[in-house]
Amino acid sequence: MAALVTLSEFIMERQSDFPYASGDLSRLLSDIGIAGKIINHKVNKAGLQDILGAAGKTNVQGETQMKLDVFADDTLLNAMQWGGQVAGAGSEENEKYFAFDHEHCKKAKYVILFDPLDGSSNIDVNVSIGTIFSIFRRKSSIGDMATVNDFLQTGDEQVAAGYIIYGSSTMLVYTTGRGVNGFTLQPSIGEFFLSHPNMRIPEDGSIFSVNEGHINACSPGVQAYVSWCKASDKKTNRPYSARYIGSLVADFHRNLIKGGIYMYPGSSKSPEGKLRIQYECNPLAFIVEQAGGKASHGNGRIMEIKPTDLHQRSPLFIGSLKMVNKVEELIRTLG
Repeated sequence: MAALVTLSEFIMERQSDFPYASGDLSRLLSDIGIAGKIINHKVNKAGLQDILGAAGKTNVQGETQMKLDVFADDTLLNAMQWGGQVAGAGSEENEKYFAFDHEHCKKAKYVILFDPLDGSSNIDVNVSIGTIFSIFRRKSSIGDMATVNDFLQTGDEQVAAGYIIYGSSTMLVYTTGRGVNGFTLQPSIGEFFLSHPNMRIPEDGSIFSVNEGHINACSPGVQAYVSWCKASDKKTNRPYSARYIGSLVADFHRNLIKGGIYMYPGSSKSPEGKLRIQYECNPLAFIVEQAGGKASHGNGRIMEIKPTDLHQRSPLFIGSLKMVNKVEELIRTLG
């Protein structure tokens, strides 16, 4: 029987992949794992404590904040600030970034952006939700406060990204540009163990994930792709199965393991879609590319977009290589 490898052991073992590393990134990833355990503990008490429902205010997107949104946001911000491995943090729940003024934070090499609780509208109905994070090496000078330019980097400049999914089991999946590995939380001892080493997404899949309720407002190319997925063709193993949870992390995680495509296209009402580049698109794009898949905004790589705003949005087509290539082909042809 193979020995179990903990998240902490794995992170330290892989530190040798980075000749310039001094342990800061390893400690930062460990801090994220600890914050994930705290959030998981609270999520698992949903329905038993007064943590379900709306918090009575909206976030920067104009969306109703759930109580667990606020808890997860506070937990991550506190973990990042007191961990001392980042100079600042950006959260989907807040309009502005946080530049930490503690001396140990000003000396930090990294900044982090995160969606503290993706899919939070599903909390009350016990559907899988998650935390998404993205780590960059800061652009500003070590010793100074973080600046907005530290957070407005392209996805290609990420040094690490990942997500924690809170479902039938809790998993942390991350990459540092050396492949993708998944860790499952053993709740009885409160430790993440390596359960999915070297994760690879199948080159093709049979699942498409999109909210078809809005399909008539999408471009002709996107409508044609959905029709193509549903058309019968024995040679290409179609029709495909439609699976849409409405929680990005959950849909993405399933497709990463089984093969498939997740789509949140632009529409006549929201031409740029609704997903945020820095908090959702870039980190998942980094993961899927490291796993052998593809992430596109319809006409190119997500990770090549140079953001100009912390909450900039983009359409997203992400998943198995052949499926993303096909939807890009139809968008190029039909618009």
